[in-house]
Formats: sequence, C-alpha cells, structure tokens
Amino acid sequence: MDEAPNAAPNAAQAEYWNDGAGPTWVEMQAPLDRQLQPLGRLAMAALSPRPGERILDIGCGAGETTLELADRLQPGGLATGLDISATLLALARRRAAGRSGVEFLEADAQTHPFALGGYDAVFSRFGVMFFADPAAAFANLRRALKPGGRLAFVCWRTPAENEVMTLPMVAASAFLPPPPPAEPGAPGPFAFADPERVRGILRAAGFADVDLAPHDLKIGAGSLEDALGLALRVGPLGAALREHPDKRERVVDAMRAALATRDGPDGVKLQSATWVVTARNEG
Repeated sequence: MDEAPNAAPNAAQAEYWNDGAGPTWVEMQAPLDRQLQPLGRLAMAALSPRPGERILDIGCGAGETTLELADRLQPGGLATGLDISATLLALARRRAAGRSGVEFLEADAQTHPFALGGYDAVFSRFGVMFFADPAAAFANLRRALKPGGRLAFVCWRTPAENEVMTLPMVAASAFLPPPPPAEPGAPGPFAFADPERVRGILRAAGFADVDLAPHDLKIGAGSLEDALGLALRVGPLGAALREHPDKRERVVDAMRAALATRDGPDGVKLQSATWVVTARNEG
C-alpha cells in the first residue's frame, strides 16, 4: 500500500527526489549503482542477511540493493524496498518484474505506520541521512523491527575525506561560484558525518549496541567518460551547471583533466570514506 509522501514533515525531500533529482538518478542508474555497489555491500556484510528473513531497505531508490537483498534472502525471504520517490520506484518495479521475494513501497519511513515487529532487519545504502527528524524516523523504524532485530546502513563521513564527492567541485571552482555552506545537521548527504551525532540519534530512538566502523575505499562509475558524465549530472556540480550553463564548456574541460589523473586499468577510481553503522533493537 502506498501513502502520500508529499505531506509534512519531509515534503521538500519528496519534491526533490520526485521532480528534482529523481529523473536524473533514473537516467544515471547504471553508473551510480556501479559506483555505490561496493559500499552497499559493506553494510550488507555487516547485516548478514539470512534466508527466510524479512528485511526493509530504506531509501532503496531504483532498487539495486533491494534486488540483491532479495536474492540473499531466498528461499522464503522478503526484501521490501521503501522510498519517497515514485519516479525511482517506477524503475525499481520494472527491474523487479518476474522476481520473487521482493516488493516496493512508496512511503516516508519517518511516518509510515509499519506493522509492529514486522521485520528481522533494516538496511540502507545512503538512504537515511535526509530525515527532517532523524530520531523520530529511527524510532519508527525500530518499532518495525522484531525484538533483537538488526539495523545496518552505510553513510558518508566528512566532505574533506570524500574525494568522490568533492573533486568535481574543486575542479570546477575556478569557473563557478562556491555552493552555499550546508547547515550543520541539516538533511543531506553528510548529515551523519559526525559519529557522536549518529550514536546520539540511534540511542535516543531506543537502539542498543550502536557501532560505527570506518571504511576507506576507492570507487568508480567506470570509464573516464562514465565518470565525467556522472559528475556533470549528479550532485552539487550538476546543480551548479544547471544554474550557469554558460560555464559548461570550461567546466567539462577542467573536470576531464582532473578525472584523467585518477584513470587506470579499471577506469576512474576516487577515494570514498564512509561509516558502516550497526545497531540492535533490544525491545
């Protein structure tokens, strides 16, 4: 059953992921998944999905992680992918056609009335940093877990540690105005960079055994042209170019030169820095 995710408190995020970034992420699904897949698998390894379990995948987007979870849960398990974006879920459902053990739900994880104790585990690959009220959202997710149920997600550390996120803007900085500074703690990619904030949110939501494990890994979307195309369309650089199309040619040249310094036999690889966060519902 779907709900109306454009209602408060996460209406701005619903609008962004449906009408703003959503269509671009659909178009760039393949290189995005190539880039993020190794990081999602770090969190899956920490979660240790088991056949027959029911697992909730928060912020599932175009469904890559939900489909992989569904495979790992067979026989008899169910992976439920939840997202606030109907745009991305339409692609996820097309990709899941004919598959067993998988379903998708358009909903706001912060407010959706989950069945009490309906899931063995909650998973997310970069899908939990956008809540207006993170403590309320995680309390809602904890209620969806069975007693002893597991939580595992991967999130970004600081921008300074993530070349994969910052190199495009650095390369373009000579031609574009700097982006406005992010408000500390505001919903966004780096909202969970501070480990003490994450621990505080999860403990306030009632989780126990909270742990954050740092991981540093070079990742990439593929060839130089794949990496360039992704950088020009997704994230702050893509937004800046939409506002300043007259700068595009010079930015493209600068970006290609910067990415070429990271090109190798396996394509362009850039440094990423993440937390894999795990916790347990002791209720």
